[in-house]
Amino acid sequence: MSSKKKQSYSAEYKAKVALDAIRGDMTINEISSKYGVHSTQINRWKQQALSSVKSSFNGKVEKVEKNQDQLVDRLYRQIDQLSCENEFLKKSVWE
Repeated sequence: MSSKKKQSYSAEYKAKVALDAIRGDMTINEISSKYGVHSTQINRWKQQALSSVKSSFNGKVEKVEKNQDQLVDRLYRQIDQLSCENEFLKKSVWE
């Protein structure tokens, strides 16, 4: 039994391959040969890229980013509060 290590590709590489597939200047098989990526994977990346483009026009990405920013702000506030409580407890134990 052969154990193949799962290949990991960067987001930039995936985007490059997907854009070639979207352009349509080459067939999927030509792109597969050029980049050494299976045609099924290329089609998957192409669909992901097209889906991302569609969602960028309907505001979903902005909403996700806004929610993420709110979460980060809330977590920083919580970290500040816990740090203050920790310092207070340290002082009260040593006094």
